[in-house]
Amino acid sequence: MHFDLIDLKLFLRVLESGNITAGAAQSHLSLASASARIRGLESSLGIPLLDRGRRGVTPTSAGKALAQHARLILQQVERMQVDLTDYAQGFKGQIRLLCNTSALSEYLPELLAEFLVSHPNIDINLEEHPSLRILHAVRHGTADIGIISDAVDASDLQTQPFRPDPLTLIAPLDHPLAHHDNLRFTQSLDYEFVGLGIASAMAIYLEEQALHAGRRLKIRVRAESYDGVMRMVVGGAGLGIVPQAAINRFQDSTRFKSLPLSDPWADRELLLCAPDFNALPSYAQALVKALSLPTALLDTSTSSPDN
Repeated sequence: MHFDLIDLKLFLRVLESGNITAGAAQSHLSLASASARIRGLESSLGIPLLDRGRRGVTPTSAGKALAQHARLILQQVERMQVDLTDYAQGFKGQIRLLCNTSALSEYLPELLAEFLVSHPNIDINLEEHPSLRILHAVRHGTADIGIISDAVDASDLQTQPFRPDPLTLIAPLDHPLAHHDNLRFTQSLDYEFVGLGIASAMAIYLEEQALHAGRRLKIRVRAESYDGVMRMVVGGAGLGIVPQAAINRFQDSTRFKSLPLSDPWADRELLLCAPDFNALPSYAQALVKALSLPTALLDTSTSSPDN
């Protein structure tokens, strides 16, 4: 059996992207070179690793087994590099962290800045995705750590509390719904909204909730941040839905009405997730420790009657 780390990385990237062309591009290889490497793996093993179709490739049973071993091998190599950091000049640990919109905008900037200052040999590849896509990436080893909403099923992964993240509807002070103290999401769907960018994890999440209710959100305009949503709501452009944490830090929060949503999916918690926290490289375990919910907040969260 003959293969190298480039072959293993290429194979995993092909599986992640679903086609050899994209996997080759991500590996900085020509399509011909990447195809030859995949064929070489199959020839060396004597079995097909990919089922090739018009819409791309999918792993055979042997391909799935190889992918599992490849991830373990690459993780072990990365651990070896970390252990030899003192001897390998210039090596820097890389952590791929995927998170949803709330985590990215409300919680991570200060936490990650503090961590990076105290860990100068670590870089973090941070990306925003919906929780379901994060789960897929973590399960398949294409992300080290994820931050997801507890609304998705992560029972096959290990999880730890990150932060409570209840969602709140906000309305202009003169809006017809402003006299309510709280309301259900469906009560707001007859009115126009200020939304986030169409590709943001939060926008996708709210669209899904509306579809589950058999409705569609009426998006009048989209903003690029929660601050932008709140400023437009203050100006009367429509309703918005933002994390309570965003409202807490917004200086003009008295200029709109905050209406807690009574839907169970809106009273959510964000979770850290990984296949096995103890199997992460030591520097990734250090990041998990830095991001985990502080004990004082954890005690408050678990003792709250609302949870």
